[in-house]
This record gives sequence, C-alpha cells and structure tokens, in this order.
Amino acid sequence: MDNSVPVIAIDGPTASGKGTVAQGVAERLGFHYLDSGALYRLTALSALRRCVSLDDENALAQLAASLDCRFAGSEIYLSGEEVSLDIRAEQVGNCASRIAQLPALRQALVQLQLSFRRPPGLVADGRDMGTVIFPAASLKVYLTASAEVRAERRHKQLIDKGFSASIDDLLKDLIERDARDANRSIAPLKPAPDAYVLDTSEKTVAQAIDQIVTWYHALDAEAPAAPA
Repeated sequence: MDNSVPVIAIDGPTASGKGTVAQGVAERLGFHYLDSGALYRLTALSALRRCVSLDDENALAQLAASLDCRFAGSEIYLSGEEVSLDIRAEQVGNCASRIAQLPALRQALVQLQLSFRRPPGLVADGRDMGTVIFPAASLKVYLTASAEVRAERRHKQLIDKGFSASIDDLLKDLIERDARDANRSIAPLKPAPDAYVLDTSEKTVAQAIDQIVTWYHALDAEAPAAPA
C-alpha cells in the first residue's frame, strides 16, 4: 500500500446512494473503486451458504480472512461465481449488518480493504472508510438521505432486480439497521469530524457526483506541492 495514493472516503447509511455515487466519482477521476460493504455481504452470503452460525465470531472471521472474491466493474465474484445479485438480497444485507458488529470479523477484513489503495487513486465507500480504514483520506464525505427516501430507493432497486419487497418492511428494516450501525461498540456509523456532509434526499446522482468531484479538486488545488 502506497500512503501517497489519494483516497476519497465516502461513508453513509444503507441506501443513501453511496455505492452508485462512489462508482461515478471513481469513473470520473479514473480511480479504483472499493465497495467495502460488499465484503461484509460476501462474508454473510458465505456464512449462510455454509450454515455458519452468525454468533460464531471466530468462524466468521476465518471465513472473511479466506474470502476468494474478485471485482470486475459492477460484477462481483465469490469463488469464481458471479454473485452481484445474490449479495443484494435483504436477508444477506441484514446478516451483513449483524456480523459487521463483530471485532474479529472487522479486523480480518482490514488488510483486504487497505490493499485496494493503488495508483492513481481510490474511491472507497462504506460505513467506516473515513473514520477507521482511511483516517488520513484526501477527502471524506458522509452521504445521507432521509429514511423515507432511502426506503423508496431501495424498493425501486430491488423491484428492478426482480426481488419482491414491501416498502413498509424496508423502511422498518432501514431504521433498525441505522440504529444497529450507529450504536455498535466497534466503528459506529458516524461522519468523520472533518467529513463533508452531503444530503442527497433532493439531489440526483449526477449532482452528488459533481459536488464530490468539485470538493476533491478544490482540496487537491490547496494541497502543498511535493518537494523537488
């Protein structure tokens, strides 16, 4: 890992749009992209498929440490199988939120996340990118939106992908997941002290991407020149 490689850390709650926005920012800047939440979902999917108890912290940590995963654009592979849709199922998402509270599991995934920092730069989205994984990131953004707007977005996303879903159940799950993520003892979901907070409730994806790219270029222009 090269600490001189710029990182844009984008954190936020479930269905805030951070994944779509982060991918857009990465494409705009020509940077690599890390969906850290996918790593927890991949671990959850593996646990469900292998019937590993979600209360067995050591077994889950070992599962996470041995993940055979690969990212190819918008496609995500687990042990050679394309699982992009599988990891977006609500059951997997809820399990991922539960196991993300486990210290041993989180530690098992730290090095894997850090390994994504490669030239020319990285855009990383998740829940603790700016607070824990990349605390010295060039730019930190906390992307959020109202629970109602996020539930509507999540509902549309699931319906578009062929999953049945109740918007009332989704709203209830989102509120419960927000509380669980914000109140966990390890790396609770919260904006970094120096993060830019961006509420996307009334913004398009393009507007959010434009704002983050503008912030990045402004900070990059202010950065001191490297010594000759």
